[in-house]
Amino acid sequence: MDRRTARRRLALFALFFLPGLGISSWVTRTPDIRDQLGASTAEMGLVLFGLSAGSMVGILCSGALVRRFGTRPVVTAGILTAVLSAPVVGVGAAVSLSGLVAAGLSLFGLGMGGAEVAMNVEGADIERLIGRPVLPTMHGFFSFGTVVGATIGMILTAVRFSAAWHLLIIGVLSVPVALLAVRHLPPGLGRAEKARVDGGAPVWRDPRLLIIGVIVLAMALAEGSANDWLPLLMVDGHGFAPALGSGVYLAFSAAMTIGRFTGDRFLDRFGRAPVLAASAVVGGAGVALVVAVDNQIVAGAAVVLWGLGAALGFPVALSAAGDSGDNPAARVSLVATVGYVAFLVGPPALGFLGDHFGLRHAMIAVLGLLAVAAVMATALARMPQRSLAASAADR
Repeated sequence: MDRRTARRRLALFALFFLPGLGISSWVTRTPDIRDQLGASTAEMGLVLFGLSAGSMVGILCSGALVRRFGTRPVVTAGILTAVLSAPVVGVGAAVSLSGLVAAGLSLFGLGMGGAEVAMNVEGADIERLIGRPVLPTMHGFFSFGTVVGATIGMILTAVRFSAAWHLLIIGVLSVPVALLAVRHLPPGLGRAEKARVDGGAPVWRDPRLLIIGVIVLAMALAEGSANDWLPLLMVDGHGFAPALGSGVYLAFSAAMTIGRFTGDRFLDRFGRAPVLAASAVVGGAGVALVVAVDNQIVAGAAVVLWGLGAALGFPVALSAAGDSGDNPAARVSLVATVGYVAFLVGPPALGFLGDHFGLRHAMIAVLGLLAVAAVMATALARMPQRSLAASAADR
């Protein structure tokens, strides 16, 4: 790997880390912010809808923006919007305005959704350059960011530090890191592929890509439902204290991080489709235990399975999408967009279900989609090899 590519990879590690730090800083403070807002579970679902709606607007615009401007300006605008949203959320909580909190979350979703496709296009391009998996490790840095953020959030929750000041500090410290990192991204990537995207058959007609999209939908919901609801699920569903609820989310984030940093060896040995199938089964086992067993120790241990199962689904599916045929930027964009449907539908749907049946039982919906993902991954394994990994001759 040459020096320029190495710096570019490190920059992407940092750019994945920052949103993880930001989202976990919010998640670990959700019990406190819920209490400051005086919101019910269903009302918190509507607040979280701001995050989902912003994410979907960003993700739907991102592919077209990448084709027009390239990845670097899209990543720059997206990441800066995401990191600067944290103070908005903090101020909204401080003045007890649910609408302002939802607006701040919408900005985070807009920025992260817009940057997500572009960063994954960058990661897929680096994979093609160096000839080995990179996306799981990059997403591992997102999870590492959630571990750092959750650790800080758990400590600050325990000492009753202001959620508003917490989120303000996180936002201010993230800006210079983001500005330094985006300087190492090359200009023009993604934009150069416009002619091929316009001139070829629409990628959504590829049935292999649609199967990958279904898998991403389920795995994104498994990850996103924990990011949205896990502390409240532990507090309301299993009787944890708020600081311990944040600690359980920390365990989930740590399991995600371990899974992503160690995933390459499993991919090399077993291939993408078997890893995706196993991930869905392991994650489903964790969710099933959280739902079915009313015991704090079992719930805490099950969250580790949940995290390990969710760890590789999203990045491995995106990597498979990029390698499934021509126009990798368009393919990654399509699959990422399908995955983000989970972030649009998931929070409010689970919130309304939780309001009527309890958050634990609401997670049965996540369990059902993970079962579908396991079946789809098994079907993907039977398809031609070109849909699962890039041919060595193409590198």
